[in-house]
Amino acid sequence: MLTARDFFDFEHFEHTGVFRDDEWVWCAVDRLSSYLTDWFAGHQGEIRGTIGKTATLHGNDIVIGEGTVVEDGAYIAGPAIIGRNCEIRQGAYIRGDAILADGAVLGHASELKNSILLADAKAPHFAYVGDSILGRDVNLGAGTKLSNLAVSSEKDASGKRPTIHLMINGEPVDTGLAKLGAIIGDFSQTGCNSVTNPGTLIGRNTLVYPNTSLSKGYYGDNMIIKLRQQVEAVHRQ
Repeated sequence: MLTARDFFDFEHFEHTGVFRDDEWVWCAVDRLSSYLTDWFAGHQGEIRGTIGKTATLHGNDIVIGEGTVVEDGAYIAGPAIIGRNCEIRQGAYIRGDAILADGAVLGHASELKNSILLADAKAPHFAYVGDSILGRDVNLGAGTKLSNLAVSSEKDASGKRPTIHLMINGEPVDTGLAKLGAIIGDFSQTGCNSVTNPGTLIGRNTLVYPNTSLSKGYYGDNMIIKLRQQVEAVHRQ
């Protein structure tokens, strides 16, 4: 079983209660909303950072730590916990159910929902982060999309989409989730315009080449995931 501790070091992370040591790592994605509801039942929203005049904070269930800068034009919907010394840049959009640890960055035209960024994780430019977890010092290259909903015309009798199934070490596993983006381990990076398909798990210290579309499943630690393409340059006539 791949647990959260196979991907992340929780030093300096204050919300380890959203994770469990005896379950699949993606269970924290499913638990995040209820964890934040319970947390805010015992804590008040508090704004200690610098908020731009045209930034929007929607709801009282928002915490922003000291040294964090929310630039003009950013939109944050609660519940959201944003740590110290973070950057929420112009045009960034947080759609709720979010935890961003100290030093995290959500950049221009980047969208985040139901996701966790551990310390110093960065989605700086034109990224989509949905139902995902980014480990310490993870960096998403510009235009990276962490796709979270599989393309499917199937629905069950209640009208719900099917859950995402993965192969982990040769064994089929039902995640139990219809929406699951990417789990990216500490210190890993994606190149520009990468796409992870729903249910992609990337280990620690792994690099993904630009323009790569990753199939769902598990990619281990200390790997380079390469895209090979033939480029031909010819003289103009």
